[in-house]
Amino acid sequence: MGEMSTFQLGVIGALFLSVASSVSIVICNKALMSNLGFPFATTLTSWHLIVTFCTLHVAQRLNFFESKSTDTKTVILFGILNGVSIGLLNLSLGFNSIGFYQMTKLAIIPFTVLLETIFLKKQFSQKIKFSLFLLLIGVGIASITDLQLNFVGTVLSVLAIITTCVGQILTNTIQKRLNVSSTQLLYQSAPFQAAILFVSGPVVDRFLTKQNVLAYKYSPIVLAFIVLSCLIAVAVNFSTFLVIGKTSPVTYQVLGHLKTCLVLAFGYTLLRDPFTERNIIGILIAVWGMGLYSYFCTQESKKKQSSDAALVSQIKDKDTTPLLSGKGMGHPDKETQEAKKSSKDSVV
Repeated sequence: MGEMSTFQLGVIGALFLSVASSVSIVICNKALMSNLGFPFATTLTSWHLIVTFCTLHVAQRLNFFESKSTDTKTVILFGILNGVSIGLLNLSLGFNSIGFYQMTKLAIIPFTVLLETIFLKKQFSQKIKFSLFLLLIGVGIASITDLQLNFVGTVLSVLAIITTCVGQILTNTIQKRLNVSSTQLLYQSAPFQAAILFVSGPVVDRFLTKQNVLAYKYSPIVLAFIVLSCLIAVAVNFSTFLVIGKTSPVTYQVLGHLKTCLVLAFGYTLLRDPFTERNIIGILIAVWGMGLYSYFCTQESKKKQSSDAALVSQIKDKDTTPLLSGKGMGHPDKETQEAKKSSKDSVV
């Protein structure tokens, strides 16, 4: 019971850190890009990962966690895949309307469910699917305003969905199969993610914004917001690996849509973004779907724990019963032998 309660506290802490850090970095980056005119999202992400790796390297040198050797090829491919998925998501946003980009993000959940069902043989109950459906409908109503399709944008969106889903599934699978913690996996893969984005970021950003990140005039306030964004990104990257490792890729995506609803709410409250009845209705439906998802997951988890406990109990009973019966049948105690002997003597 103690281990289970500790695990649940760890999950709650990871979820809270993920939500708090993600909402904070969205607000920070929105101020940096919209208000201060720094549009280089992909390059900024590479800086995030470089700072994350440097922070983890210092933590490892101070013995906050132990570096663990793993399959280098797997980690390199995993890091490159995650870096490519980030670049493709940014390109998808550049080539598509905001509404279609939101549709791309919504499509990640059903595609993840499909991949886990086909390749990992994972079962999702009808209740879980219904709650996810409500969540997607709610977020769609709240955030999708227009849908403009084009061929290049659609191809980029499909590639972004595939790479993101596979990357998040691998984040969970690698931690379990290689027996590494979220911190160890992030520490080993961050340099490769950062490298591919550091090289491709300026090219992607120049293609999307028609501006050169190297020629940008950095004012002190812009530099201050960049540093703040990079520091928050350490918590974002760490909590992402932590949440996926402790829960699942689908749960992480559900959490991501909670962040979307919170960002919409904070945008209205703090930045006075336009907010309509449609946004409110969509957020309420999405929150309802999230609540149902959380409830059904908790119920299924309890049911699984009960069945596992019953199975362990049955195994123990099977192991002890032959020993008890063997003791009674093969090795009768002294009292029984003496009783039989006295009975035999009296008959004679």
